[in-house]
Amino acid sequence: MFGGGTRGGRAGPGLAVLLATAALAVLGPGAGSADAAASCGGRQVKTVRFATGELRVYKTHGYACALAVAKSPGARRQMAVTIQARGGGPVSDSGRFTQQAGPVTVHAINRCVRASGSVAGSGGSTGWILC
Repeated sequence: MFGGGTRGGRAGPGLAVLLATAALAVLGPGAGSADAAASCGGRQVKTVRFATGELRVYKTHGYACALAVAKSPGARRQMAVTIQARGGGPVSDSGRFTQQAGPVTVHAINRCVRASGSVAGSGGSTGWILC
C-alpha cells in the first residue's frame, strides 16, 4: 500500500503521512492553529479601521462573515461584532476578549449585508455592502 499498510491494527507511517497531507490540502496550512479556527473563510471584502482595532468582513459560498480584531492583542477588554443580512435578524458576538470578537456568519446569497464592530469603546460599521 503506501509505505507499509497495517500491522496489528495500526496504520503504517506512510498512511499517516498521506492522511496529514490530505488534511493540509483540505483544511489549509493554518488548520491546526487556534487563530485559523477562529477566523472567517473566503475572501476579505471590506476592512473598517478604527482607533483600537478593525472590523473585517469576508464572503464565501453564499455566506458573509465578520470579525472585530484588536489592534494590540493582550489584556481582556470589551469587544463586539454584529452582522446582518437585509431582511434577516442580526447575529452578534460580544464579551471581554483578548484578541477578537467573532466570527459571526449570515446566509447572504443575493442579499446586502451590514456589519459593525467595536474594541474597547471605539468602533466602526460598513453600511449596506455586497448588494
